[in-house]
Amino acid sequence: MPQFVSTVRAMRPRAPRVGFAVCLVAAALGAGGARAADVAASAPAAISATIYRAPDRNGGSLDLNTLGGFALVTETRTVRLPAGESRLRFEGVVDGIIPESAIVTGLPGGVIEKNRDAAVLSPDALFRAALGSQVTLKRTNRKTGKSEVVPATIRSADAEGVVLETAQGVEALRCSGAPETFTFSRVPAGLSSTPTLSAMARSDRPVTATVTLSYLAQGFDWAADYTAVVGADGARADLGAWITLANGNGVSLPNAQTQIVAGRLNRVYEQPWIDPAPRVIAQCWPRGTTSDIPAHGDIDLVHPYGFGQRPGEEADEVIVAVQKRGVRLQYAPMAAPAPPPPPPPPEQLGDLKLYRAPRLTTIAARESKQTRLLEQPGVAFERIYQADLWASAIEATTQAQTILRGKNDAAHKLGLPLPAGHVVVYQDTARGRLLAGETNLSDTAEGEDVELKLGLAVALKDGRPIFRLNVPAGGEATVTYRVE
Repeated sequence: MPQFVSTVRAMRPRAPRVGFAVCLVAAALGAGGARAADVAASAPAAISATIYRAPDRNGGSLDLNTLGGFALVTETRTVRLPAGESRLRFEGVVDGIIPESAIVTGLPGGVIEKNRDAAVLSPDALFRAALGSQVTLKRTNRKTGKSEVVPATIRSADAEGVVLETAQGVEALRCSGAPETFTFSRVPAGLSSTPTLSAMARSDRPVTATVTLSYLAQGFDWAADYTAVVGADGARADLGAWITLANGNGVSLPNAQTQIVAGRLNRVYEQPWIDPAPRVIAQCWPRGTTSDIPAHGDIDLVHPYGFGQRPGEEADEVIVAVQKRGVRLQYAPMAAPAPPPPPPPPEQLGDLKLYRAPRLTTIAARESKQTRLLEQPGVAFERIYQADLWASAIEATTQAQTILRGKNDAAHKLGLPLPAGHVVVYQDTARGRLLAGETNLSDTAEGEDVELKLGLAVALKDGRPIFRLNVPAGGEATVTYRVE
């Protein structure tokens, strides 16, 4: 039989090529695999807001839930960018922002892309982002009646309810028949407490820059309200106007340089941004027992940090002790406040008019406020009476209208564009200032007539309208009218 001899040689183990592997990883990262840095811009150092009136509204009241106007918001911020690509976050933008309208200037390398981040911190978003994460469940033990803390993992969360997994198994939140609440130990990554616009930027070196962010935002509007005080002579009136600024968004614009634009601006309708994610409701499924139904039939919404407990749940007791102390108050005379500065005159914006607020104004979230628009004393008016006459005018019983008519020009102490709005007219009398009427003013350009209709004139005798004429002794007067 043939014999085979094999020789086995021990080979020295080769050292791993660590350096080569590191070079490959570095090369891969340098080829585009590096992750962009996440950079937050500073809070706005200066804000400007130009509010445009709803195109289809001509005066009238404002409803914060249905504002049809919009605003151009401009913010000045500071950013500190590292070398390379960065995801720059502008936190605290108005939630009605139209992302495609945003313009960022001042970045050394410009903007590569931009996005309106939808992950805003809310009870719904918090539950969706925490899927698979652990929360702390505080509940009442059904056997002992005492409160206990149980770790639980969120398995699903939608409009039908929340499903948790505990050491005892999988169960639905608040379906045990006993009071339950929950807390989150942390905010999941990717959620922001305020609406955020993000932009991808690139810089070849670390840089600190002052940038300007401008964007259009929905959910704004403004309205004009006038007061006219007619003097005792009935020939002149002090005309004042206030502008009501309305912000239906959940973000405030503090100390903003505010402007309004009067006129009808053509604008294509923009579909408002709507969060497509389903709503999460922390309640037991409808097939639960009667003990799961709230006392007043209302629905418990998700509360991210355990507040808003249901009836019967334990709550921490807060005791406030108040002690009365004898304090002697000294009152010092207050100086008279300085009169507000006069509003600046309107500026031309193409065929529109731009009005600037005389001081910085805070346009608070979900609020409306008034700021002064104009103050014109001694505006010249004449009082006229207007009536419509028909072929049977002799038998007509229609009363004449009382109208204050003036001219929107410098000769009548006006001569500036007047936006449409509501007008309250007062009359100075021997017994003080009384209401003379209310009316509406249409958009009035320079040179046009200004007419304030005060109501029906009391000029009847035996139920018929009368006309009073001054006829000189031995003279005559001719009245001419035309019936159409």
